[in-house]
Amino acid sequence: MIFRAGDKTITLAETAGFCFGVKRAIDIALESAPAASLGPLIHNDEAVAHLAEKGIRVIDSLDDVAEPGGTDASGGRGRLPVIIRSHGEGKATYEEAKVKGIELIDATCPFVEKIHKIVRETDRQVVIAGDPNHAEVKGIAGWCAEERPAIVCRSAEEAVSPLQEGGKVLLVAQTTIKEETFEEVARALDEAGCDVEKRNTICSATSRRQEECDRLARENELMIVIGGKGSSNTRKLFEIASKHCKSTYFVENLEDLPLHEVVKCNKIGVVAGASTPDYTIKEVIANMSDVTLENKDMTMEELLQSEEFNKTLKLPRNGEIVDGKVHQVNNEEVIVNLGVKKDGILQKSEASLEEGQTLADAYKVGDEIKAKVIKTDDGDGGILLSTKKLEYIANWEEVVKAYEDKSVIEVKVTRAVRGGVIAEYKEFSGFIPLSQLSDHFVVDAEEFVGQTMNVRVFRIDPAKTKAVFSHKMYLVDERKKLIQEIWEKLHVDDVVEGTVMRFTNYGAFVDIGGIDGLLHISEISWGKLKHPQEVLSIGEKINVKILSMNEEKEKISLGLKQNTPEPWSVIDEKYEVGQVIEGKVVQIKEYGAFVELEPGLDGLVHISEVAHKRVENINNELQVGQVVNVKILEIDKDRKRISLSIRETIDPPTPEEIAAEKAAAEAAKAAAEAEAPVEEAPAEEPAVEEAPVEEPAAEEAPAEEVPAEEPAVEEAPAEAPAEEA
Repeated sequence: MIFRAGDKTITLAETAGFCFGVKRAIDIALESAPAASLGPLIHNDEAVAHLAEKGIRVIDSLDDVAEPGGTDASGGRGRLPVIIRSHGEGKATYEEAKVKGIELIDATCPFVEKIHKIVRETDRQVVIAGDPNHAEVKGIAGWCAEERPAIVCRSAEEAVSPLQEGGKVLLVAQTTIKEETFEEVARALDEAGCDVEKRNTICSATSRRQEECDRLARENELMIVIGGKGSSNTRKLFEIASKHCKSTYFVENLEDLPLHEVVKCNKIGVVAGASTPDYTIKEVIANMSDVTLENKDMTMEELLQSEEFNKTLKLPRNGEIVDGKVHQVNNEEVIVNLGVKKDGILQKSEASLEEGQTLADAYKVGDEIKAKVIKTDDGDGGILLSTKKLEYIANWEEVVKAYEDKSVIEVKVTRAVRGGVIAEYKEFSGFIPLSQLSDHFVVDAEEFVGQTMNVRVFRIDPAKTKAVFSHKMYLVDERKKLIQEIWEKLHVDDVVEGTVMRFTNYGAFVDIGGIDGLLHISEISWGKLKHPQEVLSIGEKINVKILSMNEEKEKISLGLKQNTPEPWSVIDEKYEVGQVIEGKVVQIKEYGAFVELEPGLDGLVHISEVAHKRVENINNELQVGQVVNVKILEIDKDRKRISLSIRETIDPPTPEEIAAEKAAAEAAKAAAEAEAPVEEAPAEEPAVEEAPVEEPAAEEAPAEEVPAEEPAVEEAPAEAPAEEA
C-alpha cells in the first residue's frame, strides 16, 4: 500500500502484520475465551494486553492452572482450558496435561506441526537451525528421540563443533530464520563430512516478508520496522533493513516513532513483524501522515519551523543520536540548540576532549555537532548530551560493518565473566564466550585477561547494541589461509619431510608442514604390517611421497615404501639361485613355511625342504618369527615366486644321530605306554614286541644309505600289524 502527497511517499509492505499462523492462533483463542495461554500467544505486549481484556490469561507452566474449583496463579476461579500457542510445544507438555487432566486447545501453526512430524519420524541426528531460546525451537526439540537430543545452532560454527566425526544428519529450520543462515549451516555440515538430509522448513510467508523488507530498504531513505522487540521475526526484519538503509528504526509503539527523521525524508518504507496487530500499523501510518502529508502547500523548511510541527514533534529519547548547533560555551558545559523546545547540555565530563584540551578549544559558537542523548531532563529543563557515548555508537557501527564484511578487528580482554570474557574494541565492549576464545578447549578464562587479540564479529544484536566476538573464528580463518598456502606449494609425487603425529589401525597421520596426510598401512612398507607402530614411532621424522591430493575434501594420501625400490624390480641385483641367506618365518601352512627375505619379498620352503627327515607336522620344526638360513632353489620372476630350502643349508644326520634319535623316540613311546590304562596294554603289545626286530636292519645299513632308510624307520609302527599277520 502506497500513501502519496507531493514529493512524499510512504510504502507499506504487503506482508506487514499477522501471518497465517498467528492470526489462526488469535482467532482460536478468542473463540475459546476464557482460557489460559501457555506463554504469550504472540510476541507483542500490546496485543497480549488486548487479549487479556478478552479473557486470555498468560501462564508460564501447567502448574499455574488451578485445580477444579480452585484459584489459578492469575487469581481466576476454576480450571481454564490451556491454549498451545502457534509456536507449538514439545511432547512432554501434552503428556503432562494428560496426567493432570488439563484440557488443551492446540493452536500450533500447521507449518510448525509439519516440522514436529518430520523430526519425530526420522532415525537421523536432528540439527535445528535457529535460536535455542525461542519457544518454537524448544517445541521442535521436544519431539526428537530422547536417545538423540536435537542439536540447536544459530550459525555454521555452532553446528559443526558437536559433529566432528560426521554421521547422518537431518537439518530443519526455525520457521522465521534467515535463508542465508540455513544455507550456511547446511554447507558447514556437508563440509564436516555429514550425510545431510536438508529440509528447508522456513515459512514461505517469512521468506516473502524478508524479501520485501530487503527490497524496500534498498528503495527508501527511511525504514520503519514495527513490532515487539521480543519478536524474533521482527528483529530479523530490522537486521535486514539496517543492512541497506542507514536510517532504520525499530518502532514498538507510537513513542518510538522518530517523527523528526520522518519529516526529512521523501521516501519512507514501512514493514511489520508477523505478530504486529493491524491497529498498531495503522496508528504509526496515521501519525507519520499527520506530519508528512498535511500542510501540502508548505515547503519542508517551512514545515520544520512551523508551530504546528513543533507541537507534533516529540523530544528526543534516551540513547537517540541528535544533531545540533553550539549556542554557548563555558568552562563546564556547552549549550546546544537541538531545534526543539529544550536545549542540549554537553557537560565537560561527557565531551570528547584530547589530553589538556578545554571545551573552548574544542567547540565554538555556531559549530554543528552530533551527540547522543543520555537523559531527556537534567532537572533544569535541559537535555543531557554526550559525545563520548557517540564514539561508542561510531565504534558500534564499525563493529556492525566488520560483521557484515567478515573482517577482523583487534580487541583487548578486560575481565573474565561467567561463561567467557569481556573484550573492548575502542569504546565499545563485546562478549567472547569460552567456546570462542581459542581453537582448543579453555578451562580458565582468567589466563586471557589483559591480552590483545584479533577477533571476528560472531553475532550482533542491533536492537540491544550488543556484539559477540570470536577469536576462534579468526584462528580458523588464519589456519585456512595457511592450509591454502600449503596446498598451493604441494604437488603429487613430491617427497616431503613429515612428523608422525598419531596412529590408527589403518595407518598413521603425518604432519607435512601444517596439514596432516594419511599414510595408509599398505603404503608404509613393501611387506605386510599388522600395525604402523611395528616400523614407526610418534614424533619420528620421515620422508614421505605425496600419492594423491583432494583439496575439496582436504585429504592427502602419502606413501613411505615408494622411497625404496619394489623388491622384485631389483631382485637380480641382490639374489641368485644357490645363494644362502638369512630370513624370518612369517607364515606356516600345512605344505610349508613362508620366509621373508626382506619386506615385500617372501619365499616358500616346501615341507619336504624343511629337514633331512620326513616331517609330518611342520609346526614341530618351525615357529613364526623364527630366524633361519635358507638356500635359494629357484626364482620365478614372471610368477613372482621363490623356492627355498632349509634342508640344504644343514648337514644330514649321521647313523649314530639317527640311532640316538630312534632310541629316544622308542623310550618316549615306552614311557607313554607304561602310563596307559591296564585294559589297553594287550593292544599295544605287538607294537612293543616288533620294535627290536627293526634295530639290526638299521644298525647294519651302510652310512651312505641311512637317509634312504629313514622313512622305513619312521613308518615301522604303521607296518607292525601287517608283519605280525
